[in-house]
Amino acid sequence: MTTTGRSATRRQLLAGTGALGVGIAFSGALSELFAGTAAAEGLGHTGYGPLVPDPKGLLDLPEGFRYRVLSREGDRLRSGEGKVPSNHDGMSAFAGKGDRVHLVRNHENRADGRVPVPTIEGLTYDPAGKGGCTALTLDSRNHVLSERVAIAGTAVNCAGGPTPWGTWLTCEETEDKAGTNGYTKDHGFIFEVDPVDPRRTGAVPLTAMGRFQHEAIAVDPRRGVVYETEDAFEKPFGLFYRFLPKKPLGGRGSLRAGGRLQAMRVPGVPDLSTIQDIGAEFDDIEWVDVPDPQAAQTPIRFQDFGRGGITHAQKLEGCYWGGRSVYFVSSFARRSDGSTADHYGQIWRYDPERRRLTLVIVFGPDTDIQLPGESPDNICLAPSGGLMVCEDGNGAQHVYGVTRRGEVYAMARGRQNIGTPEEPEWGEFAGVTFSPDGDTMYVNCYTPGTTFAVTGPWRR
Repeated sequence: MTTTGRSATRRQLLAGTGALGVGIAFSGALSELFAGTAAAEGLGHTGYGPLVPDPKGLLDLPEGFRYRVLSREGDRLRSGEGKVPSNHDGMSAFAGKGDRVHLVRNHENRADGRVPVPTIEGLTYDPAGKGGCTALTLDSRNHVLSERVAIAGTAVNCAGGPTPWGTWLTCEETEDKAGTNGYTKDHGFIFEVDPVDPRRTGAVPLTAMGRFQHEAIAVDPRRGVVYETEDAFEKPFGLFYRFLPKKPLGGRGSLRAGGRLQAMRVPGVPDLSTIQDIGAEFDDIEWVDVPDPQAAQTPIRFQDFGRGGITHAQKLEGCYWGGRSVYFVSSFARRSDGSTADHYGQIWRYDPERRRLTLVIVFGPDTDIQLPGESPDNICLAPSGGLMVCEDGNGAQHVYGVTRRGEVYAMARGRQNIGTPEEPEWGEFAGVTFSPDGDTMYVNCYTPGTTFAVTGPWRR
């Protein structure tokens, strides 16, 4: 391990955002986080001003921004196939013909999901599964032209990620086997979804990519390597994986050809939560073949990885590719759950050329003043520079912006109170993504499931 001095620690409370009483602790140096990316241009603003209460009681935004509700749980799908499913989660936007945009949206329905994804012949993996994806097509003004089922019969579709060839990889966050919770097939796989014509991809599990509690993926656009996060709820916690395809960058359907699944080992670090120093670097990262990717008898994180073991982390969630590196989120770590140390979120960077892992951001908990459950979840790069981070915690939920300089500001605040005034519950945000032209931010409220399109002076 080498720790450089070039990354100075910063801790800063959110202030002047209109989110009175909501603090988020932040540490990190973001210069390297955005280095070499298109988003590095025009960085440095400190936000868009205070959040303005929404008279409709749905979404508070800064002045000059506005939203459109694209779809809500329980409404009729435009295709007539049934109702809009519940539990809106991971999502991505793809360029269509002309100015059209295709959205693919996950539905993290478990066996007791409120509104299941309708089962459609040719698009259904397991008729007993209530999860899946829906696909929306939008015009240049974010009017919904179509909305339909993209894959059905899956389970707990949490996040995923886009491929360089324009498809979506949706991830099942479960390890349930056939016979559990009424399922007729094993679950815990990744599925490829074509946002334009889902029948071109069908409902085929990419079994070689592993069977575990998947969260998100990111694809190296030069090498075709797929990185995967595992959000395991109980100790031993999840692993960070890479998949080496037999047909790298082979286009739609190529991942069905199989490949090798490996897990990351950081020598001398069995638990990533123990690392708290911003800028801490680990060279010569090792990748160890997974003994049984199908987890036929033993979940992967319990398997024997030989001498040196393997590196775990609690709540491995968001994952994306930026510049020449992959970034992934550990949403939080708690000693009370079995982690070695506490934090409210880490963002890690892995540079495959240098085989180097770097801790670039740490959230809390030492300066978090209000919401002890605050933690980052889904993340994406914003067109004006910096990150957009979906909060997954307690109390009113936010989408936060993080600038290259480390400033944290509130971009959006949910107003959908799903509890009572005395004991409010707030739906977390998920699936934040931007249109290909950068003019619209799309984001989901998990429950009640709602998809928003947010427009405004993004490049200000």
